[in-house]
Amino acid sequence: MKRAKNTSAQKMPAHARKRLTVRGILSFLVLLSIVRQAMNHNFEGIFVGVLTLVLFAVPLIIDRRLGIDLPPALETIIYLFIFSAEILGEINSFYTRIPYWDTMLHTINGFLMAAIGIALVDILNRSDRFAFKLSPLFVAVVAFCFSMTVGVLWEFFEFSMDSFFATDMQKDFVVTQVNSVLLNPDGLNTVMHVPIRSLVVNGEDWLAKYGGYLDIGIIDTMKDLLVNFIGAVVFSVIGYFYVKTRGKGKFAKRFIPRLRQKDEPQD
Repeated sequence: MKRAKNTSAQKMPAHARKRLTVRGILSFLVLLSIVRQAMNHNFEGIFVGVLTLVLFAVPLIIDRRLGIDLPPALETIIYLFIFSAEILGEINSFYTRIPYWDTMLHTINGFLMAAIGIALVDILNRSDRFAFKLSPLFVAVVAFCFSMTVGVLWEFFEFSMDSFFATDMQKDFVVTQVNSVLLNPDGLNTVMHVPIRSLVVNGEDWLAKYGGYLDIGIIDTMKDLLVNFIGAVVFSVIGYFYVKTRGKGKFAKRFIPRLRQKDEPQD
């Protein structure tokens, strides 16, 4: 029995062992987090932990059920992204404790979604079932649009959660000045710039405590879409040259899923 175990371990590719190790370590950390939240009677934290484990299973389902091979680099980043967003961001409050944590994740999301968009179109482009062949520029544009659409849908989700479940997924920003045509006393379409010098809410001086008025999500949403745009543009350009050279780009291959051949073994 020992020989059989050693033989099977040796047959497993090195990158597959690394993915298994990363997934195993992160899953263990998630379990520890769930136990910690249970001890603190934080049921929302327990739910987030269980949701994280469910999300960890998505790459496996894609690989085994759909026959789509996820490159090791992409799969590892997906696991780290989920862990960073849910466990570090939500449970350990990295979104508020670490500056630009949310910005970093949205940028990575734009990058990864563009990679997946390239894969979806490129798989169809290479298939013999379809008579049309799309140009590299068109593939890049579709990948960019796919990434931005996912980003917009996520902002819809954040807005819905904040509106119906009183969460704060769209983080607030402090505004020190109001710029609006509505404040023009003559009713003209000329912007009035009014600095906030006094702000009292429920008897509390917010100007002294927070430094200004709290913008409820608009700035955060636009910032998230902007960095998503940057990530999408970067990988769309990379994907353009990847498709143009018929998949010879070594860097792009690390992030673009591909359809596994029937006779190709699974990791």
